[in-house]
Amino acid sequence: MSDMTVAAGRRSRRGLFIAPVLLLILAAAWSGFWFYAASQAEIAVDAWRAQEAKSGRIYDCAKRSVAGFPFRFEVQCSGASVALVSQNASKTPFTARLDNILVVAQVYDPRHVIAEFSAPATLVDGVTQNTFVVNWSKGRSSVIGLPAIPERASIVFDDPSLNRLDGSVQVPLARARQIELHGRLADGSPADHPVIETVLQVSQASIQGVHPLLAEPFEADTRAKITGLSDLTPKPWPQRFREIQAAGGHIEIVQSRIQQGEMIAVAAGTLGLSANGRLDGELQMTVTGLERVIPALGIEKMLEDGVPQATLDRVAPGVKTKDLNNLFGALDRAVPGLGKVIKQNANAGVAAGINSIGTESTLEGRKARSFPLKFVDGAVLLGPIKVGEIPPLY
Repeated sequence: MSDMTVAAGRRSRRGLFIAPVLLLILAAAWSGFWFYAASQAEIAVDAWRAQEAKSGRIYDCAKRSVAGFPFRFEVQCSGASVALVSQNASKTPFTARLDNILVVAQVYDPRHVIAEFSAPATLVDGVTQNTFVVNWSKGRSSVIGLPAIPERASIVFDDPSLNRLDGSVQVPLARARQIELHGRLADGSPADHPVIETVLQVSQASIQGVHPLLAEPFEADTRAKITGLSDLTPKPWPQRFREIQAAGGHIEIVQSRIQQGEMIAVAAGTLGLSANGRLDGELQMTVTGLERVIPALGIEKMLEDGVPQATLDRVAPGVKTKDLNNLFGALDRAVPGLGKVIKQNANAGVAAGINSIGTESTLEGRKARSFPLKFVDGAVLLGPIKVGEIPPLY
């Protein structure tokens, strides 16, 4: 065998080792990159927790671990807890605890973070010490844009329910088939004056213990735009609301639709904040099926049983219970049965009042009524009638 043939054989055998060696080097480099990135992810999480704590939102994990090698990062938080301090006008502390949170990001797209939440969650009101239990079949969220300012975020819960603990018994308060909340930076929104677009969708929801109307399933879809923000850094919500009010910001209800059986209500308008931190503004509403809603309000029964002073203060400020009772008594003495007739026709009177406030309209091919719903320093007015009061936001 010639020397030339032997040399060629050695070169060919040497080439067999080049690919495995290169693969080994790449694997070692990738492993080093993954573990370094994982350590940086933990550092970023700790920095975010510290920043949130300064804003009164304290997040903690009984146990935290990082996994997912080689192609993604999985941060698992077991025994998760959230303590909210100074997040509302009353500065009421609130604590939430849940079993596990799993946060996932792909190595090739670390700016997109997905989280899954394990039910149930336990909520404790720090003032009343009332305990609530929240359950769901599936809970997840998605955030795009981290670790910088998020560009968009979503959170979805399937089959959520809220119960209040009364000893060992869970008293139902609310439930739904699905709740979705989506938010994103509006196109062209500047960093120093960001505009947020939001969508809230609620499917087959019901609320117990407030009013029979709310106990019936309803659907809701609300789209809004928030202006007046100076930045998106973490801050306590009262501080955020003050900044919005000082900047003349507002919440524009671009579109809102609620349906419950045959009743459909749509609304659009703009809401701002007064100097007292209460809602100011007006929504233009169009409603079908008012003839079904008004009898369900129970005005006739309320008059028969006697109107509590607190209710009168809300719907007719300045009117006293004894004055109302004296009026019906005087009517009965003057014309026996007249007071009773007026009580029994109270719902018709309210319906006529609303008809006088609004104008005829059409909604989704059905007869409807359009009227303004006004918010004046927290008071909710249907025409001249005060129908509610919203507490201050700061």
